[in-house]
Amino acid sequence: MYKMLKIRNFLGRSSQLRSFTSQSKPQLNEISLLGQNFARDDYTNITDKICSYLGMNIYLDQNHPLSLVRQRIVNYVYKTFTKSRGNPVFSVFDRLSPVVSTNQNFDSLLIPKDHPSRSKSDCYYVNRDYLLRAHMTAHQNELLRAGLNNFLMIGDVYRRDEIDRTHFPVFHQIDAVRLKTKDELFETKALSIFEEGANEAFTSDQGKQACHSLEAVKLMEYELKETLVGLAKTLFGDEIQYRWVDVYFPFTQPSWELEVHYDNNWMEILGCGIMQQRILSNAGVTEKIGWAFGLGLERIAMCLYQIPDIRLFWSKDTGFLNQFKTADINSKITYIPVSQYPQCKNDLSFWLPENGDFSSNDFYDIARSVGEDLVEQIELVDDFKHPKTGKRSHCYRITYRHMEKTLTQADVNLVHKKIEEAVKNVGAVVR
Repeated sequence: MYKMLKIRNFLGRSSQLRSFTSQSKPQLNEISLLGQNFARDDYTNITDKICSYLGMNIYLDQNHPLSLVRQRIVNYVYKTFTKSRGNPVFSVFDRLSPVVSTNQNFDSLLIPKDHPSRSKSDCYYVNRDYLLRAHMTAHQNELLRAGLNNFLMIGDVYRRDEIDRTHFPVFHQIDAVRLKTKDELFETKALSIFEEGANEAFTSDQGKQACHSLEAVKLMEYELKETLVGLAKTLFGDEIQYRWVDVYFPFTQPSWELEVHYDNNWMEILGCGIMQQRILSNAGVTEKIGWAFGLGLERIAMCLYQIPDIRLFWSKDTGFLNQFKTADINSKITYIPVSQYPQCKNDLSFWLPENGDFSSNDFYDIARSVGEDLVEQIELVDDFKHPKTGKRSHCYRITYRHMEKTLTQADVNLVHKKIEEAVKNVGAVVR
């Protein structure tokens, strides 16, 4: 108990002791997030609309569908890994600040400097040094340094992305880490976690890391996969069909995705693997090997409860939320649409700014900021490059739909006009 108090105090201080500016009223060249002020620079691309989601923590609301999935996963992990007296092995951290450093989000996880996931078109940057976390693994290093061996990280993550019924710039993840020593892994002292004389260098294929013994990797792989298959069966039923797919992640090797056969399709539900040993050694962890996994709560909840649109998770409509009030979080719940409202579709064409610093995700953010949750989907229906001038134009088809009432075309035209004006303000020329 004392150790856990020290860990929690450390984590609280670590969030406060980062290089934040004072909590005074922000200046024009500053941005205020969760009570902290940050200097703006040429990397700042976070919008007011995205800022409005900070601190909402809908995954912690008792009767929210995301919370039901969260509780089921935590309960499964608690039950699967227990100490001799029956207490859970895993610690849960579900209130970590979503504002992280680029070192936390990328460097500590060995993500290459030129990796596309670092681009401004993919991430919400506060400035060059800070961003809204793109994955919960961003907190892995600080928790390892705090001395934790088994932990779950749960929270909201932020990525710039396309707009449709399954994508939203804010979503929620659970990431897990489990470390084991030689004595915890092997029954005999004759075996070792590490290959004698090998270093922590990457290998070029899906095989084990050079520093790990084959015996250690196979035992960790077996426990990891058995754990995750058990989780899939807990969520989707014992009869679920599943398969493992080899993949690449910068922070694990070997790495896999687990797919389940659901609604006549194979659906990826999580990624996992054996942790890169260099991540552990950089965090001051020696003589241990680890596995990790990460999964998205929305994807699972949409399948379990047959929720057709990811925007519904942010609804305050009691007709939606009351359907998930239950005394048994394992009970079968099928979402019943409150009502169906018609779509309205408008096209918007414009010449891209001539400086070339514009992507589709820039337009999606403009549309989200102006149209908010009225924008159901955006499709790029034309990408034209003028053969003589080299100028490029995009045409986007915007689908509008209100989740709780019927929109008239006049309503939509007003919003569409505002989006058009916002596009002009960034240097685009509407056609």
